Amino acid sequence: MSLINKRKKPLGKDDVSWRLKAIFGGSVGNLVEWYDWYAYAAFSLYFAQAFFPDSNPTAQLLNTAGIFAVGFLMRPLGGFIFGRIADRSGRKAALTLSVLLMSFGSLLIALVPGYKYIGIAVPAILLLARLLQGLSVGGEYGASATYLSEVATADRRGFYSSFQYVTLIGGQLTALGIQIMLQKLFLTNEQLHEWGWRIPFFIGALLSVVALYLRSNLHETEAFEHESKAEKARRGSISALLKHPNALATVVGLTLGGTIAFYTYTTYMQKFLVNTVHLTKDQSTLLTFISLFIFALLQPLFGLLSDKIGRRPLLIGFGVAGTLSTVPLLTALSHISNITHAFLLMMAALIIVSGYTSINAVVKAELFPAEIRALGIGLPYAITVAVFGGTAEYFALWFKNIGSESGYYWYVTACIFISLMVYIFMGETKNNSLIDRR
Repeated sequence: MSLINKRKKPLGKDDVSWRLKAIFGGSVGNLVEWYDWYAYAAFSLYFAQAFFPDSNPTAQLLNTAGIFAVGFLMRPLGGFIFGRIADRSGRKAALTLSVLLMSFGSLLIALVPGYKYIGIAVPAILLLARLLQGLSVGGEYGASATYLSEVATADRRGFYSSFQYVTLIGGQLTALGIQIMLQKLFLTNEQLHEWGWRIPFFIGALLSVVALYLRSNLHETEAFEHESKAEKARRGSISALLKHPNALATVVGLTLGGTIAFYTYTTYMQKFLVNTVHLTKDQSTLLTFISLFIFALLQPLFGLLSDKIGRRPLLIGFGVAGTLSTVPLLTALSHISNITHAFLLMMAALIIVSGYTSINAVVKAELFPAEIRALGIGLPYAITVAVFGGTAEYFALWFKNIGSESGYYWYVTACIFISLMVYIFMGETKNNSLIDRR
């Protein structure tokens, strides 16, 4: 616990070098955390048959997607617990504890035997591991969004906070990169299905040691340290949070369409390319990796643009484009056979989604005062993601399984449209940010 409780002086306004180190440390820790989370999705194509006794590949994926979705149910609890820790004990303490919990979940998945050895206990252990990881990642978002927003300068807050999604996507890229290396350089397809899928989870547990070191050396934010006595008494309390009903409702509405679009075009897309577009697993992995790499590079550019023109125009742009293009894009992609054309359609979708992903963290941070900021970001966000983001892949596979895949396209469109209504009527947070108020 000494690593968690050890404090460094808060960042001052002129500590540029330490500010950059803080952003780097927070971002890299975020990357490791999300690598552990996404390794499950990336390798589920290989370990589904080891954990579930069903000869139907789609049914096996439905089972793994179901546990993936159940893991999301812990995210609201994680958002609550770690939000309170971040608001009461500091952002650094919450960030450090969350990565420790994630590493334990990854190690548990790496070590669990196959179904043929211990039967029904395997899905139960897998479920426990995902519940622990869901608890961890539920707390990670609010704490890291708060930390990155608070250490950034006001004129570059959109740019710096966009690195939360750079590293979030980077975690997925790292998982996919390891998958590509295992596929192309080290293991046969049979070895990956038999035991090679365990490797990324061992790697995740080891990377968490690096994240622990980085986070134990973070500086606490100035906004947390400089709260008044009255503010400190209200830190992380539900009563204080409920005094901001409009902000809470905005977080839910802002997140709804963005999270389901994000999980559709990132996590689920790899399976969509295999099951619907009928690419090989290797082609799907490579195509997903390249598109996500470019997607990550787009985040700071959109974040920087939001520092110039505001957050709201980007959100409205995502809402309008997402509402109009989701059905045509996914329909065209489902009928395509050319890999280049598939890549172009995927990039069109990811460019649209960037209007949400690049700035959603800073928008939420700008809605709440310091004493409840992490809780205010983390709890309503985690509830919305659990209900809609966590079930996106399951619903997509369910629609496909009943022979009505296009129904899912309209479902995504409806969710984005609801968020568009929120974007239209919400205020511009850049010019009314509560982060700058003392």
